[in-house]
Amino acid sequence: MTLKIWSQVCKNLEKSLGKNNYHTWIKPLSLISLDKGKAVLSVKTRFQGDWISRNYGDQIKIQFSKFGIEVFRLEFKIETVIKADNNVEKTEPKKIILDRGSTLGAPLDKRFTFGRFVVGKPNELAHAAARRVAAGDLTAFNPLFLYGGVGLGKTHLMHAIATELRQNSLDLKVVYLSAEQFMYRFIQALRDKQMMNFKELFRSVDVLLVDDVQFMAGKDSTQDEFFHTFNALIDQQKKIVISADRAPGEINGLEDRIRSRLQCGLVVDLHPTDYELRLGILQEKVDNYRVQYNELDIAKGVLEFLAQKISTNVRVLEGALTRLFAFSSLVGRQITLEMAQESLADILRASDRKVTIDEIMRKICDYYNVRMSDLLSPRRSRSIARPRQMAMYLAKNLTSRSYPEIGRRFGNRDHTTVMHAVRKIEDLKSQDSQFSEDVELLRRMLEA
Repeated sequence: MTLKIWSQVCKNLEKSLGKNNYHTWIKPLSLISLDKGKAVLSVKTRFQGDWISRNYGDQIKIQFSKFGIEVFRLEFKIETVIKADNNVEKTEPKKIILDRGSTLGAPLDKRFTFGRFVVGKPNELAHAAARRVAAGDLTAFNPLFLYGGVGLGKTHLMHAIATELRQNSLDLKVVYLSAEQFMYRFIQALRDKQMMNFKELFRSVDVLLVDDVQFMAGKDSTQDEFFHTFNALIDQQKKIVISADRAPGEINGLEDRIRSRLQCGLVVDLHPTDYELRLGILQEKVDNYRVQYNELDIAKGVLEFLAQKISTNVRVLEGALTRLFAFSSLVGRQITLEMAQESLADILRASDRKVTIDEIMRKICDYYNVRMSDLLSPRRSRSIARPRQMAMYLAKNLTSRSYPEIGRRFGNRDHTTVMHAVRKIEDLKSQDSQFSEDVELLRRMLEA
């Protein structure tokens, strides 16, 4: 009787869903049991069961109700082929256990929480957007794309989002991994001829977070699979969070269709830290260290000195403070300004590295694909004049050279030409956000 009812349910589903959907998803199902409001169905893969439950579960229940059977719950079990004692193959259902991404993705760092993320003007928008996603608003600005230089907090926010979602939404399958790990799993699936499993795993997640997507640049096969995974998740209204060291439009070697997809959500830049934010990060880290070190003794002015001197990379800044704590603990000395200058001499020397005009010229030539001779020539075509103006602007802002000195380095030009170039770049920055991002990217590249 039960099988007869299931047969009628299937006929009705074929009419309502259409032949293609029916043959793809419903026809392979087998009814195992129907009892006390629960229907147990056999499927071949976890992905198949998850998809049917999300997309056709309600319709299956409605069709049962038309025959006077109330089904409140659907359960899917995977068929596995086993050998019986007489060596005859038979199938045995295996209950689906959907992991929450802990085995599929990379482990999360417990230190990287929202509570330990120091917020300032350079990162407040990125923090607010990450908070919105972590709160469970999975439909807003999909995907969320975070970008910025090394040590500005991208990975911290990615881990914080994944951690909070896993803690607050136990039914969500949240996967965090780097682009390199995605690529490794893809290559491994190709080698082991397990591509269908790979597709099912990644397309059955609820939230996918991929860090450092710039590493996919130039990897055509990986990009192709990532694109299809991306589209499948977006179509299912699943959430995607991506990070990179630069904006989507600046990642050379990234396919245009992927670049376009990444730009269709919210793209947020984590700007380089300012003095106040660096000082706040140091103070937060000191507060955490005080839990470990009962006799922590740090002189006034040390944190301010570090925040002023180490400005390019938060990781270097935190590492410097860690070294001071370790040194103080091992030798039993107070952390003073003199001790900081002595024990951090190598880090301070590296942070004091000055950008030269020659370095700026070379970087501009590489970035805009122009020759050094063109940069120094009298040519005024826009393809040459704009890179030259950019180089002059950066020379004025990143070096201590005067307008006349910069003019002489650029083909003995008058200082007024340099002043005009600086004003022109400033105007373009205020009018064009994309151009402003280009300037910021070049500055970060030169200071790195």
